[in-house]
Amino acid sequence: MSKSHILPTIVIAQLLCTSLWFAGNGVMTDLVTNFNLDTDALGHLTAAVQLGFITGTLVFALLTIADRFSPSKVFLISAILGALCNLGILWQANTLTSILLFRFLTGFFLAGIYPVGMKIASDYYNKGLGRSLGFLVSALVLGTASPHLLKYLSANFSWNSVIIGCSVMSVGGGLALFVLVPKGPFITAGARVNFQVMFQVFKRPTFKAAAFGYFGHMWELYAFWAFVPVLLKTYQSLHPEVNFNVALWSFLVIGVGSLSCVAAGIMSLKSGTKKTAFLALLLSCICCLISPLMIDQDQPLLFLSFLIIWGMVVIADSPLFSTLAAQTAPPEIKGTALTTVNSIGFAITIISIQLMSYLDQSFNSNYIYMLLALGPILGLWALLQRSNNNAN
Repeated sequence: MSKSHILPTIVIAQLLCTSLWFAGNGVMTDLVTNFNLDTDALGHLTAAVQLGFITGTLVFALLTIADRFSPSKVFLISAILGALCNLGILWQANTLTSILLFRFLTGFFLAGIYPVGMKIASDYYNKGLGRSLGFLVSALVLGTASPHLLKYLSANFSWNSVIIGCSVMSVGGGLALFVLVPKGPFITAGARVNFQVMFQVFKRPTFKAAAFGYFGHMWELYAFWAFVPVLLKTYQSLHPEVNFNVALWSFLVIGVGSLSCVAAGIMSLKSGTKKTAFLALLLSCICCLISPLMIDQDQPLLFLSFLIIWGMVVIADSPLFSTLAAQTAPPEIKGTALTTVNSIGFAITIISIQLMSYLDQSFNSNYIYMLLALGPILGLWALLQRSNNNAN
């Protein structure tokens, strides 16, 4: 039987299910209005999903769930439970605490969707894994950008229907993957529960190098995504004659990364995964370093082009680092290894976002974006270390 439907099914399921991640972002203003929340609740609601995801990935990794049980079943159950938690924010008696809990739990069950989806892809694709994960991360990028598109189109939708629609999509994505994607040919017998496995996997030098490359990438990625609207508004304030549609351009700058993920995955088939990741990370590092110059110059078309390029290279290496991690992890705990790397990576995003927010409020300087280059520099160093390890 033809397996040509496998990758499209995994990609579509990931896209549908990860809509839960940012469903709350698309209706933040409505939540504040309907539940009489303070305006500073917006940041808390966003952080709750991230913290839930981090907690979930830690639990999934410690219990080696993605390796001990059928990945498609884990994906389906997580999609259903995540959808139910997402619907919880429609409860009329909600308070800030209860909404935070529902968003936290939604993030928790996303740990059984995003990294598990990558594990399922790696069970099917040994050669060309970078291209396959490129499509998966592309789906996540579109999910990340969707709140800005929803904001742009919000006049046409009820906020309740957005929440319900995301939950329906999640259940549909989980069912589609469960029914259409059986066990992959490269799946291995799972390991037993071992609370030390999360740390043991880093004893492999090649895996450690791939993981640290990913950590450096994550330091920059979500901080950049979070500050895209701020960058656009900052440019407008410095150049009053310019009038951007911030919501639309935020969607375009972030969403264009979905194309570069696919392109990088295809490019890696010819140029190699490590070389392609190195190039993307180097270009991203350069964008960080020249960002103050781009903000100060008075050519809006050049500035928007710069952001589009940054939006492409900042995410292009993400599926490639996941590929390197999957290829260098012990096969029997591959799912746990990917989940562990995801957990640490997303924890790093909270640190970088909070640091950037503090610096932005304290100094109001365009030079703070140069600090995002610290992540790419670490990632480039890690890739060079991997080269040295391979040579030895």
